[in-house]
Amino acid sequence: MKKYDVIIIGAGLGGLECGYILSKKGYNVCILEKHFQVGGCLQTFKRGATTFDTGFHFVGGLSDGQPLNRLFKYFDLMELPWQKLDDKAFAEVILNGESYNLAQGYDAFVESLTQKFPHQRQELKNYVSLLSNVEKNIESIFDIKAGEEHKASDYFGQSAYQFLNDNFSDKKLIDVVSGASLTMELSPDTLPLYVFAQINNSFIKSSWRLKNGGDQIAKSLVANIEKMGGTVITNAEVTNLEEVDGKITAVEFNDEKISADYVISNLHPTATINLIKESKVIKRIYRNRMNGLENTFGMFTAHLSLKSNTERYQNKNIFVYSDSPWNVLENTKNNRLSSALISSQVPSEGVYTNNIDILTPISWNEVSAWESTSMGRRGEDYKAFKEKKISELLDFVSERMPSLKSNIDKVYSSSPLTYRDYTGTVNGSAYGIQKDFSRPLQTILTPNTPIENLLLTGQNLNLHGILGVTMTSLFTSAKIVGLENIVKDI
Repeated sequence: MKKYDVIIIGAGLGGLECGYILSKKGYNVCILEKHFQVGGCLQTFKRGATTFDTGFHFVGGLSDGQPLNRLFKYFDLMELPWQKLDDKAFAEVILNGESYNLAQGYDAFVESLTQKFPHQRQELKNYVSLLSNVEKNIESIFDIKAGEEHKASDYFGQSAYQFLNDNFSDKKLIDVVSGASLTMELSPDTLPLYVFAQINNSFIKSSWRLKNGGDQIAKSLVANIEKMGGTVITNAEVTNLEEVDGKITAVEFNDEKISADYVISNLHPTATINLIKESKVIKRIYRNRMNGLENTFGMFTAHLSLKSNTERYQNKNIFVYSDSPWNVLENTKNNRLSSALISSQVPSEGVYTNNIDILTPISWNEVSAWESTSMGRRGEDYKAFKEKKISELLDFVSERMPSLKSNIDKVYSSSPLTYRDYTGTVNGSAYGIQKDFSRPLQTILTPNTPIENLLLTGQNLNLHGILGVTMTSLFTSAKIVGLENIVKDI
């Protein structure tokens, strides 16, 4: 049986970043990915000459000196073709037909919204002050002293919705500052302030797209891992984790067995635990806890391939709402379309985009009738469902982009079923496990498991999104090499 230092299950962003960190530290790493393509939500697909992203559309905090910039320099990812979004409007928020632009930079953000809300200047200043405090919390990891453990922010135990209502006197302004938040599940009953503030802060600091597809991130990480001596195996679905005396002693895939001193799983915690058929240390109460965790909603995406030279590229994200962003979750549960994100692909040249993605939250119950089916074999009813959903979505955004329908060449689509089958996420959840400010110890997970040499990583633990997963990869890898050793390199 072949032996490695570390086996990593799942070649999503978290798994690849752990592989990079540990390979850089001299560990012999093997990454197993069940699909033919690495990257998880960074995967792309081609239809004709057009490349579509699956789950990656933009990132925040990538300018010089900002947290993701420092991390991506370490991961050798800053040489990719990044495109900064419009300074005056990284996001356009449309609420019931009225448009608001969100500018990049704290001062510019305050000024842009003060024009529409002249009496709320101080409230907006207080808001960005909170964001600044969250940034300092993230930055504190880079100043950690040897032997210290990074502490989770107290903001995890506070309600995002309550903070906004306490801070802002205008309900419409609450909706506007929350308008770029289709990158998370805005649950008024559960969303921690830290999750809301960290993600919005990163986009306000600076917002970026990646020309030519998000899979470049995954491909770059794989190339560097292999250059450092690591192994990445695709079409390798792990089917069993063998445990002896409280340790994983073998990982089974494709009728093969390999072993390692450590195993890191980038899978959903439920999927990870279910790979362990027999265990002396994984108790029923732990399994029940993992299986009982709520997951965030999924996304339905209409991938539009456009006729040549018809739609000018929009260097911003457009968020459309027919109701408060804080009602999106309830509307989604009731199968009501009330929100959409419009994201344009950066053109290779010129001013016209080749394709646009339109995303909207969707409940698992809308697709659960086909949950036992596989890709390409879901039947005519599913096809009709998708066509109806696409039509509704195009109608929903038509007021903002009236010429869009006539400029479409072809339309493709993906649903939570697609995400489930390609990325292994439970019910195709877009943002992993739902974090709950009233139960932070139960819903915000650490990398540790009851099995000594089995660690977790990825969006289900601490924070989702590119920055959140990247930070989590540091904490997971730190369980093996020590956080101070990683921070020194960064």
